[in-house]
Amino acid sequence: MGVKRVFDWRVRGVRCVELIGVVCLAAVMVSVYIVKTAAARESSEISQIEAEIRQDQQRVRLLRAEATRLEQPARLEALSRQLGLEPVEVTRRANADGLSELAAAHQPIVAAAAPAAAPAAAPAEAAPQVTAPQTSSQENGL
Repeated sequence: MGVKRVFDWRVRGVRCVELIGVVCLAAVMVSVYIVKTAAARESSEISQIEAEIRQDQQRVRLLRAEATRLEQPARLEALSRQLGLEPVEVTRRANADGLSELAAAHQPIVAAAAPAAAPAAAPAEAAPQVTAPQTSSQENGL
């Protein structure tokens, strides 16, 4: 009996069930409109992003073509001739016996650094001076 009473209940000549149905229908219409506008906005953003991707892909193709053009051996050779550059001639060779001498010549020089706690009045002759060996440009092949 309680359910029949709810269906029969009237407000100003209109049943409450009909009012609830109209309110629900209006809510559905509003929600569909909101979803549709949100979808249209998302679709617009997607198409903008796709256009940006196409532009970036075009830029990448242009940059790759430019890099290929700039790296052409004939172009680089012509530029090196303009600057007066020549291929390096290999005139110096090392054998197994001379490797230790070459390694010693190219070792970094470690200067004896005075500790921070050392007194300022320490004699200058206490620390040995380490100097780099003098090499000429002809020895290095330059």
